[in-house]
Amino acid sequence: MDSVLKELEDVLEQRKAAKADESYVASLYAKGEDEILKKIAEEAAEVIMATKDDINDKIIYKVADLWFHTLVLLRLKGIEVDAITNELSRRFGLSGLEEKANRNN
Repeated sequence: MDSVLKELEDVLEQRKAAKADESYVASLYAKGEDEILKKIAEEAAEVIMATKDDINDKIIYKVADLWFHTLVLLRLKGIEVDAITNELSRRFGLSGLEEKANRNN
């Protein structure tokens, strides 16, 4: 899975240099952070609706959309996938309650 995310990360980074009228991702970058956040919110809502429909294929498709748009945001902010996987690795083996109690914010 890591290799797919890294490959996608590379493509998303390349799209920063593309023209907005030639690339969906470039058009998101051109519209800015608020538009990307809006897409993430829309996709999250669609994940919820797909889950309520109880159709696994639809859930998978919508979660993929949500992850994709989240990766666009990460590239916009210059955050690498490795930072997220490292954070998840750090939490591995911790109780969720313990991890939450240890947060700084």
